[in-house]
Amino acid sequence: MHHNTGYRMALFFTALALLLSFNAHAAESLQPKQTLSLIDPQNSNKEQRSLKELNLSTAQESDAAENGFCVTPVYPHSVEDLYHFPQDIEVYAKKSALTHKRHYGIQKSFDRNYFSVWRYKKPPERSSTARWPFNVYSRGCSYGENLQLLEESWFDEMLKKANFKRFGKVNRYGMTLHFSALRNFPTHKPLFRDPNKAGEGFPFDYLQNSAVHANEPIYISHYSKDRAWVYVYTSYASGWLPSHTIAFMNKKQRKKWQKAKPVYLLKEKVALTDTEGHFLFYSRVGMRLSYVKKRGLYTYARAVAPGAFNKPTFVTIRFKHRDVATKPLYLNQKNLTMITTGVMKSNYGWGGLYEERDCSSTLRDIYAPFGIWIPRNSRQQSRIGKVIKFNDLNTTAKEELIKAEAIPFETFLHRKGHIMLYLGTYEDNIMILHNMWGIKTVDDNAEEGRVIVGKVVISTLDIGSEQKGYDYNSSLMPSLDRMNIFTYKPVKKSKKRKRKSKKKANV
Repeated sequence: MHHNTGYRMALFFTALALLLSFNAHAAESLQPKQTLSLIDPQNSNKEQRSLKELNLSTAQESDAAENGFCVTPVYPHSVEDLYHFPQDIEVYAKKSALTHKRHYGIQKSFDRNYFSVWRYKKPPERSSTARWPFNVYSRGCSYGENLQLLEESWFDEMLKKANFKRFGKVNRYGMTLHFSALRNFPTHKPLFRDPNKAGEGFPFDYLQNSAVHANEPIYISHYSKDRAWVYVYTSYASGWLPSHTIAFMNKKQRKKWQKAKPVYLLKEKVALTDTEGHFLFYSRVGMRLSYVKKRGLYTYARAVAPGAFNKPTFVTIRFKHRDVATKPLYLNQKNLTMITTGVMKSNYGWGGLYEERDCSSTLRDIYAPFGIWIPRNSRQQSRIGKVIKFNDLNTTAKEELIKAEAIPFETFLHRKGHIMLYLGTYEDNIMILHNMWGIKTVDDNAEEGRVIVGKVVISTLDIGSEQKGYDYNSSLMPSLDRMNIFTYKPVKKSKKRKRKSKKKANV
């Protein structure tokens, strides 16, 4: 007994000594002067490691902080407009927004546009037109997800997979089940232009055509060869969706959906579940569902959920009254503030990538709850309503014309590839709301760069002018080509008036 006790005590003290020795060694090895750093200029060359030399595996991830990978990045640029001018939309709405009860003329056309694809008897274009991405993107200047040039065989495979010989053969109608990326090729893989150039590479995936909200009407043209994708038309764009993200709708179902009162969603990124608690999708400003009833504190709406073999399952979602509207909102200061504040939480997402928004989808979604139909891309958006061109005007003349003619919150300002919402003036500056990626700069060697903004901001038309290398010629004001009052609807002359005008002209 005594012998066993003594043996156990000896083992205990031996283990304790080893533990103390190990801790002392560990403490010594973690002294600050010995810690490797990628940013400490005092470290010797032997202690430095370049990012290219380090090849982290899963097992090494725990050491990443020690090797300098978890250093908080320091961005050398701050954009003065975002600090000098309030980023609270209410400031501008109170100052400039008109208070309208309704824009009856343009609100009447919303449903006609929204459900337009359910009236198609066949695809609205030829297959040769629908194949445009295969004519634009090709071998030699296109890069894949590994930032290596894509081979011609890859494009051949994509074209074969696109199965355009079956174009228009499905010829059916349906609904989207989730927020989905609408792709130019039937693949989730990206296609970049030269990633070494500023303004190219991430996040500019040229296969991203647009994004589609959950429960939007679509026309289905045909399946890809492997049936994993469907080529569809929405009311504003066309492209490829994964086939599991759609449900076919028969005539009776479509008719019932169109006849129901709309439910406009007013809140961003709320997890929506049916009445049994099953998750469906996240809410987004710009979405609409089908009205069921109001009872007590809640509004009930119908949504389309996945069923077997692309069949729709109709479920009910319960909303608090304040989170939805059952008719188009009044275009007034209070509602503009509420809707725009939610959308301003968006980061920049080229073509809707990562469930974010780009410049044109930002404006489109803001005005959907007001029953105002806005096309999808910036070029189309700049051509609705009353268009005022800036042909041959210098910047001073443009500024004077905008201040004189533009209506705050009802006017878009356009330059090639970018669209902005006019908010009025602040400290005598023209103010705009827009979702932007970055500010172009040029260094002394004529090398282009970007000061990244990457979100919805309120700014002047001179945003970034304080930045080193600011490229004035590529900035917003000099490159504006037009503005358009998108709420403007010309009053048509009656037939009687037309006849009178003709008589007078003949006299």
